[in-house]
Amino acid sequence: MWWRAAAVASCAVLAVGFVPTSAEGAGQAATEACSAAIGSVTAQGEHVIRGLKATNPPSLSAGSSAVKLYAPGVVRLSTYFEDYPGSGGGTSRNGNVVIGDSLYGSFYYLDAGGESMEHRLTRIGGGWSNFTQLERATFDKPVGSGIVPRSDLYALRKDGVLFRWHHTSAGWRSTGSYPGFAAVKSMAVISKTQTYDTFIANTRGGALYTIRIPTTSPMKPIVRPVRTSTWQGFETLIAAACGQYGTLLLGIDKDTGNGYAYAVGHANGTATVINGLGKVNGSFTDPVQFRFSGVSFYDWLNGE
Repeated sequence: MWWRAAAVASCAVLAVGFVPTSAEGAGQAATEACSAAIGSVTAQGEHVIRGLKATNPPSLSAGSSAVKLYAPGVVRLSTYFEDYPGSGGGTSRNGNVVIGDSLYGSFYYLDAGGESMEHRLTRIGGGWSNFTQLERATFDKPVGSGIVPRSDLYALRKDGVLFRWHHTSAGWRSTGSYPGFAAVKSMAVISKTQTYDTFIANTRGGALYTIRIPTTSPMKPIVRPVRTSTWQGFETLIAAACGQYGTLLLGIDKDTGNGYAYAVGHANGTATVINGLGKVNGSFTDPVQFRFSGVSFYDWLNGE
């Protein structure tokens, strides 16, 4: 199925589309090779996966067949969803969503023909009405690599407190919180390592920042400015790997349904190279948008 291929491409093939980290080489970036799989929850509660390509202008595929999962209009927030191909051509997908005041694990299975065979919603906990951002960062490598996998969940509350939970065999365990992010409109993971996760975030005032969060406790984010203005129009940011150390960044303006793509070099504060690729040839009108990825041990994000 094409959307599974797109997810694999967003994790592995993107190495072809190198984004230079120097200003001199930025204009020669082979951004045409970069792509991302963009998922959404429709107003009817369906999952749709589309492919974003860094063409000129950036283009969006028509999308996969809609898979009905939720009641209409109930999903407020979503993490990225991971696609795990199985034997016989089927595939399973999993992520987290906020419905009403509760956080859920969401899992579904498709057979080889793309038909939904199973969907499970597992309630994790309540108290989520006041959260505005949700994302998960899973760092993993193939079996035999010696890497111990980890998965951390991040959520931003309306008062600007950023929370983190770590996944254990017993479920999600709180590993800290940090205040001071009330101005953030949207945030997306651009790096995952054994020792830290990094988000790129825009603010209501138009600034663009990176937020590096070491995995150690207590939680102490390291915030660096990238740009000081013009980024206030995006309610959603979605980031995918582009080259070995770059990022294909999608900014979505929910007021207009327009999306704009950027090739971002390896994050280095205000020296970070950002090439605007233009308005995406497609619209983003679904209520919830998220990143769609392949299996976690090929989902390499090294943007900072």
